[in-house]
Amino acid sequence: MDSLTPDQRFEQLQLTLPPPPTPLGVYKPFLVVDKFVYVSGHGTVKEDRSLIIGKVGVDLNAEEAKQAAQQVGLAILATLKSNLGSLNKIKRVIKVLGMVNAVPDFERHPFVINGCSELFAKVWGPDLGVGVRSAVGMGSLPDNIPVEIEAVFEIA
Repeated sequence: MDSLTPDQRFEQLQLTLPPPPTPLGVYKPFLVVDKFVYVSGHGTVKEDRSLIIGKVGVDLNAEEAKQAAQQVGLAILATLKSNLGSLNKIKRVIKVLGMVNAVPDFERHPFVINGCSELFAKVWGPDLGVGVRSAVGMGSLPDNIPVEIEAVFEIA
């Protein structure tokens, strides 16, 4: 493993964080309990605050949905960075729950959620950046977004 910090690894990816999303309901987007950070379900927020919209299998193919999942991962990183000041304050990814708004016969949910999981693995490395995970299909998601992801992290 290289000696770079998570912030340095993220900088090398040359990706841009969207603004951290604000809650659209009665919940906290970010909560610290003991040594753990719980991040509420995040959607496909882009840099201009607009959303990637559509149902997988109709409006987006699996590859486009995987890119949407990466965008959700970026939104989660934006929430972490805005609340903690640095991605270096996260020791490891504990759990990821990825939900895919897909047609009933779509079966590649894990492939889609890899868009987020691969991003986290690049930021925290192949061991600390990979936690336990579920990738499931949903009949719909808020605002017709294609992917919603929530996660749990351990604080360094």
